[in-house]
Amino acid sequence: MATDELTSKLSRRLRIEEGAAEPVALDVPKPQDDKPSTASADTELGAKLLRREGLNEGSGAPSQPSMKVFNPYTEFKEFSRGQIRDMNRMFKTYDTGKDNYIDLMELKLMMEKLGAPQTHIGLKNMIKEVDEDLDSKLSFREFLLIFRKAAAGELPEDSGLSVLASLSEIDVSTEGVKGAKTFFEAKAQAITESNRFEAEIRQEQQEKKKQAEEQQQRRRDFKERQSAFM
Repeated sequence: MATDELTSKLSRRLRIEEGAAEPVALDVPKPQDDKPSTASADTELGAKLLRREGLNEGSGAPSQPSMKVFNPYTEFKEFSRGQIRDMNRMFKTYDTGKDNYIDLMELKLMMEKLGAPQTHIGLKNMIKEVDEDLDSKLSFREFLLIFRKAAAGELPEDSGLSVLASLSEIDVSTEGVKGAKTFFEAKAQAITESNRFEAEIRQEQQEKKKQAEEQQQRRRDFKERQSAFM
C-alpha cells in the first residue's frame, strides 16, 4: 500500500515537471492580516488624534500651561524704574541660593541683617501673606508685592512685611498706589505714568551715553600719555 502511494506521488511529480499537468493547489487557509486596511488605518489614526486633542483641551490630562513673561516695569507702574532696580538688587543679595527665590532660611537671614529677626512662625506668616502660588517661598514678583502693599498702607504696623519694607532703605512712600476716582482722572494718571516711564528711559540712555563718552576720553588720554614715553 505504501509502495503504491509512493509510486503515485512520483508519477504526479514527473507529470508536473514535464508540464503534463498543473500542480494541485493545496487548500491552506489564508492567515488573517493583523494590519488594518489603509482606510481603516486612517480612521483609527484620526480617532487617536481626536482623543489626544480632547485630552489637551481638558477632557483628560491637562495640557501644559502657557508661560507668561513677567515684566516688573509694566506690572508695577506705581514704582519708578530706579526703585524696581533697587528692589531687584536687594532681592538678589538675599537670594543666596541663586535660584530666583527667597526661601524661609534666606528670609530669616534677611530679617536678621535688617536688625529685625523673626520667629519661625513669623517668617512663615510673612511668606504666606504674599505667596500667591503657595510654594512657601518668594519670587521676585511676590517680593515686589510687599512694597506695593506697604505703599498702599495695606500692611499692619506690627507685620513682619511692614518691618521689612520700612528697613529696606527703599522709599516707596512718595510713589504709592494712586487710586483714580473717575475715568478722566485714570486717563490723566495713565498718561502721566507713561510720560514718567519714557523720561526715565531717556535719562538712563543719556547716562549710558555719558559713561561711554567718558570711557572713550579716558582711553584717549591714556594713549596720549603712553605715546609720550615712547
